[in-house]
Amino acid sequence: MRQFEYASAATRQQVPELLGAQGDAAILAGGTDLLALMKDDVVTPKRLVNIKDIRELRGVTAGRQGLRLGALATLDEIATNATVRKSHPMLAEACAEAASPQIRNMATIGGNVCQRPRCWYFRNGMGLLAMRDGKSMVLDGDNRYHAVLGNDGPAYFVSPSTVVPVLIAYGAKVRIHGPSGPREVPLEKFFVIPKNETEREHDLRPNELVTEIIVPPAPAGARTSNYEVRQKEAFDWPLATASVLLQMSGNTVKSARVVLGNVAPVPWPSPEAEQALAGKQVTPETAMAAANAALSKAKTLGKNKYKITVAKAAVKRAILKAAGIDPLQGGV
Repeated sequence: MRQFEYASAATRQQVPELLGAQGDAAILAGGTDLLALMKDDVVTPKRLVNIKDIRELRGVTAGRQGLRLGALATLDEIATNATVRKSHPMLAEACAEAASPQIRNMATIGGNVCQRPRCWYFRNGMGLLAMRDGKSMVLDGDNRYHAVLGNDGPAYFVSPSTVVPVLIAYGAKVRIHGPSGPREVPLEKFFVIPKNETEREHDLRPNELVTEIIVPPAPAGARTSNYEVRQKEAFDWPLATASVLLQMSGNTVKSARVVLGNVAPVPWPSPEAEQALAGKQVTPETAMAAANAALSKAKTLGKNKYKITVAKAAVKRAILKAAGIDPLQGGV
């Protein structure tokens, strides 16, 4: 690991100044992603700004606005919080299933939202877009785990968080602090598809930091489900995830929210699936129709065609699970 300066902030107001104007500093919270990137020489910040001592960034609280998740709240803290488990069970479940127990006890929700792609080209120092001679190496290389949606290029990595799709399904917002003061952004708008190597995959301006996530109250009677498809049940990065929130009128879907993960460079809400469900009763057939609609614009890069089928399975099973139906009913 290369040498770096270390600074510690006591308040969020100190962070922008400590990050400096050179653009070569990084924020240290749980460190589960950043330190690995530094050890592999993928990122080389000249200064780390520790924010772990900022008390106002801690905690999980409930109020009229819903849940407030301080950026320093750990995944384990959220997963085991009694209020979260009661009011937003899909969020508690997603945090409980993320990574490993050791990582959940260190990883923060702010860091999870801001984590970098798991693309092996990026993780081996070939750049976020893995460009060589003006062309992405992903297209002619090993793209087994790359995007099947939003993959018109030049970005082909997949957004890595398994918790963010759940937060988006709940309608979460992210609060950010920077040199110009605080701002708030719908979480689904926080993620962007970079067009060149100078752009990032998050809407963070210079010297800004995520301070908290606001999750509004779930609609009364909402039925939710998060479904992940992995190569192995133990700690592994999912091939595809689907987060579903259904509002029902009797046995009929009044409205739906369907968000896919690990299939595109950004978390992927699917209005097509939501429209396919509206006004319908949930059955294996209607769930499959919604899954087909969700992946109707999917495109293979060559070696990742199987991910389209996997993503369809995740959507279908998440819908059935949310409706209280055996997710393995009806195949796929």
